[in-house]
Amino acid sequence: MRLSQMLFVTLREDPAEAEIPSHKLLLRAGYIRRIGSGIYAYLPLMWRVLKKVSQIVREEMDATGAQECLLPQLQPADLWRESGRWDTYTQAEGIMFAMTDRQQRELGLGPTHEEVITTIAKDMIRSYRQLPLHLYQIQTKFRDEIRPRFGLMRGREFIMKDGYSFHTNEESLKKTYQDMAQAYSNMLRRSGLQFRAVDADSGAIGGSGSQEFMVLAEAGEDEVLYTEDGQYAANVEKAVSMPADVEPSPFATFEKRETPGTETIDKLCKFLKCSPTHVVKNVLYQAVYDNGITVLVLVSIRGDQDVNQVKLLNELTKLAGNYQAKTVLFLTVPDAEAQRKWAAKSLPLGYMAPDIADDYIAGSKEVNSKFLRLVDRTAVDLTNFVTGSNESGYHVVGANWDKEFPLPATVVGVRTAKKGDRAVHNPEQTLQSARGIEVGHIFQLGTKYSQAMGATYTSEQGEEMPFVMGCYGVGVSRLAQSAVEQSYDKDGIIWPVAIAPYHAIISIPNISDAQQVEVAEKLYAELNQSGIETLLDDRDERAGVKFKDADLIGIPYRIVPGRSLKSGKVEVVERATHKSHEILIDEVNFTLKQWIEAAIN
Repeated sequence: MRLSQMLFVTLREDPAEAEIPSHKLLLRAGYIRRIGSGIYAYLPLMWRVLKKVSQIVREEMDATGAQECLLPQLQPADLWRESGRWDTYTQAEGIMFAMTDRQQRELGLGPTHEEVITTIAKDMIRSYRQLPLHLYQIQTKFRDEIRPRFGLMRGREFIMKDGYSFHTNEESLKKTYQDMAQAYSNMLRRSGLQFRAVDADSGAIGGSGSQEFMVLAEAGEDEVLYTEDGQYAANVEKAVSMPADVEPSPFATFEKRETPGTETIDKLCKFLKCSPTHVVKNVLYQAVYDNGITVLVLVSIRGDQDVNQVKLLNELTKLAGNYQAKTVLFLTVPDAEAQRKWAAKSLPLGYMAPDIADDYIAGSKEVNSKFLRLVDRTAVDLTNFVTGSNESGYHVVGANWDKEFPLPATVVGVRTAKKGDRAVHNPEQTLQSARGIEVGHIFQLGTKYSQAMGATYTSEQGEEMPFVMGCYGVGVSRLAQSAVEQSYDKDGIIWPVAIAPYHAIISIPNISDAQQVEVAEKLYAELNQSGIETLLDDRDERAGVKFKDADLIGIPYRIVPGRSLKSGKVEVVERATHKSHEILIDEVNFTLKQWIEAAIN
C-alpha cells in the first residue's frame, strides 16, 4: 500500500480524551477514531492488526479441534431469564444493552453468548455420542460500561473470541480446559506479548474454576499477585495468602475505655498504643438481593486486614436462598443517605461492636430486620482483642469471643491478599505484585447453564443428563491495544512483528530524486511479492516528517533509500532498538525474511 493513497492522518499532540499511552498512540497514529463514548472506528492500519490477531486466535483454536461458527448478536430476553441472568446483567451489573422491538418483545445486545449456545446444544445434541463438542466465534460484543475509558481497553463495543464446550463429565471438561490454557498461552506468545496466567474469580459468568490471562503492563487495571517460584499467581480479587502473625495483646482484662476521635484503626492503635493485629473492626455493608430485599451485613475482620468485596459478594450470593433470592444486585457501603432509609437511630460509626443491636434497623418489608453477621477467619482466633463499644467515643479492650461477644455463626474468608504476604503453598515465599491487562479468561462452568435451561443429552445408560460446560474468551481488540501498552517509547508504537500491520515501510527521503524513487519502487514490488508486507511512503513530505510518522505507527523495519545508494546500499532501521544497518539492495529481501522469521518464531 502507498501512503499517498491510504486513509492516513497522524496527530502531533495527544488527544484530550486519552488517558493512557496506548490510547493516545493509537489515536495519534491514525489507527482508531472515536465515534462516541466507548465507540471506536477501526481504521485501515488497525484492521490489519486485528485480522492478524484474529488469525492467530483462529489457528490455535482450530488446532484443538474447536469448530468456528457465528451466533446472533441480538438475543431474546427470555433466554436470559431461563438462565436467571437477565436481572443480573440489566440491573445488578447493568452492562447489557436492553431494548424492546415493535412487538413489545424484550431483547438484549449480546455481551456474551452462554444462553444462545446452550439453547443450540439443547435443540441439536441428543446423545453422548455427539460429545464432547467445542464451538467458538470471533464477533463484536456490546457492554454498557458505566465509564468507558482507555480506548479499546474498556469500550462499549469490542471484538471478542468466545468459545463454549459441552461434555458428559468433569474429566472431559478439564481436558478441554487444559487444552484452552495451552492454546491461550500459545496465542499470547505468538502475538509477541509478555503475560501471566492467574487464578481468577468467575464473576457473573459463574462456574467453579477460572483462569485469567494477563498482559503485563503498568497501566493495567488489574493487580496480579504472584510468587517468584512460579508456583502461584492470582488476580487480587481471587488471591489468597497467609496474613501477618498476631502480636501479643497488651490487654489482659476486659474494660470499656474512652477513646475520643478514634474512628479509624490507625488513630485507635496510636491512642491505645496497640497493634492492629489484635483489633476486631466491624465493617457495615448494604446488600440488595434480586427480590428487592435489602440486607445489612456486618463483617468482623482483623484490624490490619481489608475486606475484599468480590469475595464478600460471592459469600452473600451463597446465602441468597436464606432471603428467598437468587443473586445479589448491589453491594455497597451505605452512605448517610442510604442509612436514613433504614436506620431507626443514628449508628455509632467507627465504634460499632460485633453485637450491635438489631433495633438500629427500622422494620419494613424491603429491609431485613436483622444484621447478617459474618466473621472473617483472621478474627476468629483473636483473644483479649480491642473492638467497638456501640457508643461513640468509646472502645472495649481485653474482649473475647463467646464471653463478651458471641462469635458470629458464619465464618468466611473475605480478606484482601496483598503484596508482602506469605504464600499459602510455601510460607517462605512472599507475594509480589504486578499490573496486568486481562485479555483472556477461561471458565469451568459445570452444569450451571444446562440445568437452569433444561439442556440435556441421553447418556450411555439411557438417562437424561445435563451438559457439563466450559467457556473461553479472548478480547481480540483489547489484546491488540495491550500490545501497544506493553511496547512503546517516546517516538511511538513498537509493534511485535507478528501482529504489526506491515512488516516494513520504505520511506523515500526525496521524491524528486529519480534514483531514490526507482530503488524504492523496485524494493516495494520485490518485498511484497515475496510475502514481506511493505508500505511505501511516497508522499511529498520532508524526510523528517516521514521518519517521525514511521516511528509513530510502529512498523518494525524502516527502509531508507538515501545517501547510502552511492555504495549500492539502503539504510534499514529496526524500530524496536533504533539500530541502523546499511544493507546491499539485493540483500534486503533475504535479510528481512530472516529477521521476520526469527522474530515470529
